[in-house]
Amino acid sequence: MTDLVTRVAPPRAPALRRAAPALLGYVAVRALGLVVLAVWTAARGKSAYTLLTARWDALWYTRVAELGYGYEVRLPNGDVHSNLAFFPLLPWLERLLHAVMPLSYAGAGFAVSLVASLAAAWGIFAVAERVYGRGTAVYAVLLWAVLPVGIVQSMAYSESLFTALAAWSLYAVLTGRWPAAGALAALAGLTRPVGIAVVAAVWVAGIISFVRRRSSPDPHGARAGEHAPAPARDARAERVGAPGGAPDTPRAPGVLPVALGMFLAPLGAAGYVLWVGRRTGKGPLGYLDVQAGWRNGFDGGAAFARFVADRFQSVPGAFAGAAIVAGVALVLWLYAVCVRQRQPLPLLVYAGVVTALALCASSYFGSKPRLLLPAFPLLLPLARALARARTSRSVLVVAGVAVLSAAYGAFWLNGTGPP
Repeated sequence: MTDLVTRVAPPRAPALRRAAPALLGYVAVRALGLVVLAVWTAARGKSAYTLLTARWDALWYTRVAELGYGYEVRLPNGDVHSNLAFFPLLPWLERLLHAVMPLSYAGAGFAVSLVASLAAAWGIFAVAERVYGRGTAVYAVLLWAVLPVGIVQSMAYSESLFTALAAWSLYAVLTGRWPAAGALAALAGLTRPVGIAVVAAVWVAGIISFVRRRSSPDPHGARAGEHAPAPARDARAERVGAPGGAPDTPRAPGVLPVALGMFLAPLGAAGYVLWVGRRTGKGPLGYLDVQAGWRNGFDGGAAFARFVADRFQSVPGAFAGAAIVAGVALVLWLYAVCVRQRQPLPLLVYAGVVTALALCASSYFGSKPRLLLPAFPLLLPLARALARARTSRSVLVVAGVAVLSAAYGAFWLNGTGPP
């Protein structure tokens, strides 16, 4: 795998200016999605704002923000849906914005998601630019924007907030900013259960850093004559302004910064899980009981496999089943390509854990595309391919997919089940 820390000569353009084309493209794609949603819902006599802020998980988050934890719903079949299943960072931010601005809790959640989605797009750009150059980074952001479930990025859900924290934590790891990486990982762990993926990436990177330090005779942490390789570059990335310059030879990070980052990373997730265990009186595993009340857990994908197999019991369902199989195969293939292209190990660990948790969860099968939304490293192989192709062809592909994504998002959000 490529080294964890790869540094190039500082580019001349400021970071935000380099990311501006990608962020403008992102805003355009998401604006298209919102406009199509507004027109679609108006034709059906519904409110697009309500669909974005006051349905499904968004209601649970705003209820936590307004009333705190302790609310639960007991279903006729005995299941108990407790709001303890929802991690606290998004409700905390909703409460804060509600207190300082003239926004409802739902409006605050919508505002957080809009800002966080831009931060996530910028973080994805930063990671992709670090690894593959500016051209690939621009297309990585655009691909994340045009995902079929991209409308979730504009909902009062926690996916955008989590992806922003995860992306910037990974960027901090790649650039050797260990305390920042750990702090952002801790915040990600306060946002969603899948925050464990960010923690795993930080810990794996930290362990490798320690191993390399111990095995290196050089006091600065590198074997004599070894240099960190430059990030991979594709030819077209250079043509559109990827940062140039020969790589310098950074010193390996000190022991204390790495240790601090590793110490901070799990505090968010561990702290909330332990708090839930204490509140429920069921100890460290109390959060698992809360999830069981939602019939959610990790079974290695057995329940999902049965769900897919059941689709093939009828002719109409077989088409849906085939589409699901094709989608899963695409995700696994993209991950294999990420490995073959030697993405930095933190990205592989992060994407692998996010993918495993999404595909192997035992319920909410219709939400699996949404659960995969934070796995942005899976998009990098496609972004590299677009960066290498002719600009006109790549732009046409992205524009066409953006239109389809906007239509699908409006259709999906007007459905009966939660995304």
